[in-house]
Amino acid sequence: MVLNGKFLSGTATGVHRVAEELIRHAAAIVDGDPAIAARLQLSLWIPRNAEENARHLGLPYRVVGPLTGNLWEQIILPIRARGRTIVSLCNVAPMASRNAVTMFHDAQVHLVPDSYSRPFRLWYRLHQPVNGRRHRRILTVSHFSREQLDRLGIARLDRTAVVHNGVDHVLSIKADDGIIEKRALAGKPFVVGLANTQPHKNIGLLLKAFARPELKYARLVLFGSAKQVDFVNAGHRVPDNVVFAGRVSDAELRALYGHALCIAFPSLTEGFGLPPLEAMSMGCPAIVAPHGALPEICGGAALYAPADDDAAWASAIARLAADTDFRNDLQQKARQQADLFTWKRAASQLVQELLAL
Repeated sequence: MVLNGKFLSGTATGVHRVAEELIRHAAAIVDGDPAIAARLQLSLWIPRNAEENARHLGLPYRVVGPLTGNLWEQIILPIRARGRTIVSLCNVAPMASRNAVTMFHDAQVHLVPDSYSRPFRLWYRLHQPVNGRRHRRILTVSHFSREQLDRLGIARLDRTAVVHNGVDHVLSIKADDGIIEKRALAGKPFVVGLANTQPHKNIGLLLKAFARPELKYARLVLFGSAKQVDFVNAGHRVPDNVVFAGRVSDAELRALYGHALCIAFPSLTEGFGLPPLEAMSMGCPAIVAPHGALPEICGGAALYAPADDDAAWASAIARLAADTDFRNDLQQKARQQADLFTWKRAASQLVQELLAL
């Protein structure tokens, strides 16, 4: 089977991390079991501009054909892989192929179209239904996403399977506490969240919560690419106790999780919800909205607050700050819940799906 490595030519995203971890752990399962190796061979194919990232992945790969980007994925890959099953793990796959297994992480572009640009919406609305009907198997990352793909007519339930993400990759990263000093956070209570202006991420709710007097003692640290001016231009008022950390390394993010009071994640819909689960794996409590796949992934180990009630979010954060026993109990539950989601388990599910073909 051919693993579609086109994603290795792009800027790293959460979806790309999922593909990397699944490929790395699936290869380890195949290599470690002669019985499986006799039935399943995985070969990573990439365009020429993906070679640097492919080397970092640490697995054998094959540079295939001319062209790059979508043209490589839609033209070169299906032509050169004719007769082989193409496995694509980052939402997009060759439309010309029928002998394919494709992972759709979510149906967000259909559920919250205003969060995406018009070209992006048009592209996904073209290829997702085509591949959902044509490909041999559609994988997704939660039961919520599976149900939405069926409801929207993208992929029927009998043609889909769930492969949950893992989260244990964060445990192998050493924290870089330098970001705590760099952002003047030492000794001060703070909450982490996403610096993202997409409407469905609902970060405006957190800005309102941190403008309330009961959170005047705390800071909201937003990590990611969006800057203060982006939120202002989107019509939000940014209170003085909000810190924009910018893009952070995995080591810096682990440090933020390790020192934070909690992570606040008020998203209106999620196909999985990796950030709160990452935080939970390190004992950082999560407050989330009860939408999308978040209840499925976080279970009873997170606090839930309505996605339209900033007072409720301020109250939940204040409770975590004031009640040490309550926070300690939630930390323990968070770690136990996160322990259920390992990349070895996810890759084993993937391998079993491929063997079943």
